[in-house]
Amino acid sequence: MRGRQAEAARNDRTILDAARAVFIADPKAPISAVAQEAGVGVGALYRRYTGKEELLRTLCEDGLRRFTAIAESALARHGEPWEAFATFLREVIDSDVHSLTVHLAGTFTPTPQMHDLAAHSGSLAARVVRHAKDAGALRPDVEAEDLTMIFDQITAIRAGDAGRTAELRHRYLTLLLDGLRAGAQVTALPASPPTGEELGRRWRQTESPRSPQPPPRR
Repeated sequence: MRGRQAEAARNDRTILDAARAVFIADPKAPISAVAQEAGVGVGALYRRYTGKEELLRTLCEDGLRRFTAIAESALARHGEPWEAFATFLREVIDSDVHSLTVHLAGTFTPTPQMHDLAAHSGSLAARVVRHAKDAGALRPDVEAEDLTMIFDQITAIRAGDAGRTAELRHRYLTLLLDGLRAGAQVTALPASPPTGEELGRRWRQTESPRSPQPPPRR
């Protein structure tokens, strides 16, 4: 890309990066806070997005595409199965795409395209898990849905400073990886993994409770 096209792409990335920072810190923040973080006028932001709902959709769709790229890269690796699986988890954590799920799920209505992309990314993650299990590298009672909960736990770690946050996330991911690896002395998992319905439920917008109606006059 050259000229105006390249500049537009840079501006789009600047706005999405600003939206990520603003909405992860405060999902209820107004769209004007994104414009301020990006260093652009509110009018410039509205020329790209009709409002906060569309911006949130675009931000989370961008996160899904990043996750998909990481999973595809993991499946394309030819090497030691356990290291391929562990690298997949590390790259997802380092990309911080799952923070969008933790903070923004249920704050907007996903599009059918997003549902399709989520299903595709989920199938890729399931293949990563299956390859590690088939190779005897991953304990057999772990399912792809368990990874979602692991990502939730790790991305909840925030130490204020980005460098320290990354260090702590890697520390606790290392502990969790030891529990995921096959061959170690482990305790049987006490419950089934979350279902797809349970994981998808949090992406549904919650309706605001209706205001109580006054009693009828007599």
